[in-house]
Amino acid sequence: MGYKTGVDKKQLTLLPVSLDGYVPEDHICRVIKAFTDQVDIYGLEYKYAECKKNGRRPYDPRMMLNLYIYGYLHRVRSSRRLRDETKRNIEVMWLMDGLTPDDKTICNFRRDNTKALRETFRVFVKMCRNLGLYGEEETATDGTKIRANNSLDNHYNKTVVGNELSRIDKKISEYMNAPDHGDKEEANETAPETGKIKAALEKLKERKVIYEELQNRIEGEGEISAVDPDARLIRTCGDGRRLDVGYNVQTVVDGKYHMIVDFEVTNNSCDAGNLYEMGRRAKEILEVEELTNLADKGYYDSKDIAACEEIGVTCLVKKRKPGGLIKPKEFSIESFVYKPGENEYVCPCGNRMRHMRTAKKNGGREYHIYANYEACGKCLRKAECTGYKYREMWRLPYQDIIDKVDERTRSNKEQYRKRQEIVEHIFGTVKAVWGYRQYLCRKKPKVTAETALAYLAYNMRRTVNIFKEAKLMPVFL
Repeated sequence: MGYKTGVDKKQLTLLPVSLDGYVPEDHICRVIKAFTDQVDIYGLEYKYAECKKNGRRPYDPRMMLNLYIYGYLHRVRSSRRLRDETKRNIEVMWLMDGLTPDDKTICNFRRDNTKALRETFRVFVKMCRNLGLYGEEETATDGTKIRANNSLDNHYNKTVVGNELSRIDKKISEYMNAPDHGDKEEANETAPETGKIKAALEKLKERKVIYEELQNRIEGEGEISAVDPDARLIRTCGDGRRLDVGYNVQTVVDGKYHMIVDFEVTNNSCDAGNLYEMGRRAKEILEVEELTNLADKGYYDSKDIAACEEIGVTCLVKKRKPGGLIKPKEFSIESFVYKPGENEYVCPCGNRMRHMRTAKKNGGREYHIYANYEACGKCLRKAECTGYKYREMWRLPYQDIIDKVDERTRSNKEQYRKRQEIVEHIFGTVKAVWGYRQYLCRKKPKVTAETALAYLAYNMRRTVNIFKEAKLMPVFL
């Protein structure tokens, strides 16, 4: 028995007479084209949205948008690889009407339309809202770290520059003392050549000048990334893991079908301070009066949480464990009872702690301080309560709101557990499955455009899967 045989390469075949015959009716390419045909390229201010009367004809921005969305859906982001796809991929030929732009033209489209691409993502979100794909009741917020197009070797901070300057000074000192050591060497050993020493010293002095300039810049900027100036040092894999240079992408996701609502690219390694902004954006985009937002303990910031509650964003945020020495449970913060009517605390020993003064700490935040110095000084159990001279309670002006959020989170554990289901798998899909672990572009505007394309591709793939599962096609086709 022989092997299976294929078609003779020289045999004539009856292929489809048009490109349209190669693309099935339910193919995602038709979804891409149906969407881009409805994009208002003039309103979004795409470059070349309006053709000039004179000069060479530009490519239609819709065609270029087709190419990029298809590329990000199929893990092809490089402009050179996209150029190659236009010449060998029938699906791309169908999307591009057979046009084959060069890699520079493809690259320039992403560079010149950073704001327009961000707005295009929001247009698709709005379209999906009209299709009922957003529940508009519950969202989850989280951040993911993505490496920048900038290696650690090209990132400088005070410690790195200081260590290098010390190393250079030490090396210069060694070279300066080399002739003296050469005189003391044994007869069978060759002394260093003076010319080579002078050349090495010149190179070291030039290098020292460069690092001294970096040191002066760091005093004002804090840290410097030589390749991507907007990137900063972050922990790419969580606390205690490897450091790298990159961005922190804040993402808010709807709870119904796990569709991305909005995002913001930041260069801050910490998530704290972003909850209010992401909640406000989600509320604005979904056009609702009230919204529930879930977030992990990295977002536990009292000022942010209070601000969210004031605008109608109900928060479920896990509280961080207190730092410092662990006190006996009897003298923990929770054991001090606050009496709102009297505006005072009662300590576990029954002593009343009155409002003493107001002070600022933690970035200038105002606190009300409660204490009973007289009773604390005489207390027989003081050593169990505190290692300081007196025990003081520091209370925020909006502590009542924070206490309500803490109680709400504790009593709604099942609802809070949905946070991971809603937001975490998106990062797994985009980074682990699609491989978008590092940006190709540099600087924040271009990185934001690249993120918009990746998230637009995710939302589009999600939309197609939802309708296919229901055995329907998207209404905008």
